[in-house]
Amino acid sequence: MTSILIQGAFTVNEEQIIQSDVRITNGKIEEIKKNLTLREGETCIDARGKYLLPGLIDDQVHFREPGLTHKACIRTESRAAVAGGITSFIEMPNTNPQTTTQEKLDEKFQIAKENSLANYSFMFGGTNDNLAEIQKLDPKQVAGLKLFLGSSTGNMLVDDETVLRNIFSSTKLVIAAHCEDEPTVKANLQAHIDEYGEDIPIEKHPVIRSHEACYKSSSKAIALAKETGARLHVFHLSTAEELSLFRNDIPLAEKKITSEVCVHHLWFSDKDYASKGTQIKWNPAVKTDADRTALWDALNDDRIDVLATDHAPHTLEEKSQVYTKAPSGGPLVQHALLALLTAHKEGKISLEKIVQKACHNPAILFQISKRGYLREGYFADLVLVDLNSETTVKKEDLLYQCGWSPFEGTTFGAKVLQTWVNGQTVYANDQIIENKAALQLTFDR
Repeated sequence: MTSILIQGAFTVNEEQIIQSDVRITNGKIEEIKKNLTLREGETCIDARGKYLLPGLIDDQVHFREPGLTHKACIRTESRAAVAGGITSFIEMPNTNPQTTTQEKLDEKFQIAKENSLANYSFMFGGTNDNLAEIQKLDPKQVAGLKLFLGSSTGNMLVDDETVLRNIFSSTKLVIAAHCEDEPTVKANLQAHIDEYGEDIPIEKHPVIRSHEACYKSSSKAIALAKETGARLHVFHLSTAEELSLFRNDIPLAEKKITSEVCVHHLWFSDKDYASKGTQIKWNPAVKTDADRTALWDALNDDRIDVLATDHAPHTLEEKSQVYTKAPSGGPLVQHALLALLTAHKEGKISLEKIVQKACHNPAILFQISKRGYLREGYFADLVLVDLNSETTVKKEDLLYQCGWSPFEGTTFGAKVLQTWVNGQTVYANDQIIENKAALQLTFDR
């Protein structure tokens, strides 16, 4: 039996911050109380003055394995994730080969079992011709179904209206959608190529992947979900216009249509293209200050349900190409929590709201079993942070395989001290601890 006593931390959980002790036994939280007595042989951690959060559950990452491992792999990116306080992830299907058959899904589970330091699950990819595979899925095994309603990395665009309707009508899984209207984006891109050639100024990215493209696709997907009764989750909102499509007057567990925002859309704006260039080229695009402010407002008033990263690394060489060749996406898992904690210190969001959106709500939305909370009997996925320390992002400290970050040079107003996965320390004292404690996520469905 292994037992750890974390003493005196400010626990952030279920809309409360309470100074408590937390006892971890055999991978789970045994007790959460004040003034617990240290047992013989028990490891004691003095956490006074520090904040203890549930480990974050990132519902959208691209770890690039199999087939794109020159960019990243599950081993490297899960290490970066736990260093950033993310203890569970849901990875996307646009790998090579794509995760669009049960066989390929099983292969990814085996890779993660052997290599991941964080708990794991995967989205299954919908295409124009794999409805039969979707209908065979075990809802207790797979996190959800990912549909690309706008083209992005991996060429998994689903653009057949009949297929979309059939998918929405025939699955009870959460359908997670990338929403950008493809004809709109294509027309905008061609107009800019006609004007600039291949070397389009990066500042035009949010004009090409426009507000109109986002709203048109999101509203269409939501209308289809309402018509068919499908359970729809709209990934990475980026515009103020889309926020009118979502409700905040009912509890998350009762919502059929939910939404997510990613850290980069909350941190950067179109003013940053001049200094960051293609390093902040994402799909959907980072847009205006006004959009960013509206996203913060919607996150805080519960029109937006989930915080995530859309961690999507590419090599620096790939990102340094001209606009039409530079891929969209960037690495974020190591620094997302630090960015959110810094935003908290700037008065943009409470600690309780961060935990709600990045820990509790992904667990509710995907019905993840016994994770996402500080509760007795739950798995001990925890992160201890110090709000009185700073972290400066330096290239030599990056754990991403791609070796770069859009946050390089940024000083965050917090520090991740220690991360536990299933009660085992996987990060402490600025070092990865190679405890293979990670488990496949299970779902209460």
